[in-house]
Amino acid sequence: MDLDPGLSALRPLGGFFVLRTASGPAAAAGGAGPRRLPTLAEVYDGVTSDGHRDPVTLRVATVGDRLRTAEARVAVSVAQQGLAARLWSAALGCAALYGRLPDLDPRLLRWDALAAAPDDLWLTELRPLPGDAATLAGTVLHGHLEPLAATLRARYGVAAGLLWGNAGSALAATARELSRWARAHGRTDVAARARTLTGELFAHPLLSATGVRTGTDFRRRSCCLYYRVPGGGLCGDCCLSRPPRSSPGTASG
Repeated sequence: MDLDPGLSALRPLGGFFVLRTASGPAAAAGGAGPRRLPTLAEVYDGVTSDGHRDPVTLRVATVGDRLRTAEARVAVSVAQQGLAARLWSAALGCAALYGRLPDLDPRLLRWDALAAAPDDLWLTELRPLPGDAATLAGTVLHGHLEPLAATLRARYGVAAGLLWGNAGSALAATARELSRWARAHGRTDVAARARTLTGELFAHPLLSATGVRTGTDFRRRSCCLYYRVPGGGLCGDCCLSRPPRSSPGTASG
């Protein structure tokens, strides 16, 4: 199945899967449009062509304000996991539904740091790639999550184990949602492709130690720190059985 210009097969799966394209219906309807947004390549490099505020700093501040937390690393964790979830959803969703993957080169993806969840992504050019696990790993893990993790660790000192745990958690959640949708719609082919691809991705050295998988369930080995958000608690895949009683300067990761 060829990729269509608007990646319309992703829309029934929900907002985390939808990937807006420059030639899709969202672009035709008008609005802010991708040209006013930085590319993810600029985001990872910390350089924007329009001279506006650094989008990483802006996103962390935006997420922190919405969560009502003054802890930067909590906002960093939630922001990073949100973007990881969007990237995995669009990539794995396309691979499972189309058998193909759009090239998600950071220079082709524009991102709105001020958007509410899920993160707003625009793909400015549609270039089909193979939908295999090696291409998924190269595209999402190496193309996005590695440079994003390097940027966040350098600026905020967030533990690598936490960030890769977030990446594993986001992948597991994406696979679970794809499996649920596929079962509900009788798409055993989609469920099988998603299951195979997810298993191969979790064998990757960057993800293999992030948690334990049983079917579509996932138990991570690190904590995303969401319990430190006012009114927050433990996530369903958390390594903790109860929120720790810790001083503001300590956290899992």
